[in-house]
Amino acid sequence: MTRSTLEHVNFTVPDASSTAKWLCDVFGWKIRWQGPAQNGGLSIHVGTDDAYLAVYTPKEARARGTVEKNRIGNMNHVGVVVEDLEAVEAKVKALGYVPYNHDDYEPGRRFYFDDENGIEFEVVNYD
Repeated sequence: MTRSTLEHVNFTVPDASSTAKWLCDVFGWKIRWQGPAQNGGLSIHVGTDDAYLAVYTPKEARARGTVEKNRIGNMNHVGVVVEDLEAVEAKVKALGYVPYNHDDYEPGRRFYFDDENGIEFEVVNYD
């Protein structure tokens, strides 16, 4: 059987540049690529050499709908593994995001936060 690896996930956001900046600041990621995208939009690939989040801003965006975690096909959250959970939480708070659901169970410690786009992030440490 051939092993597969997740390469990226793509999100539509109102300001790709702003979202890419805080992702780099909080998670220590880099901008891998940026440029024109479909329908006159802008796409920025931000992450590591192995995986990234693509943040896309269309020329004309529609307002965000509600997130319904019990709705089939809805994305629930993005999980990010970090080395220093407390340091990342401090950066999250400094940006004005509110961490919640702190927990410590096998296989690691974690917290969650929602960004300004309504995207939920799970930040986890497995040490």
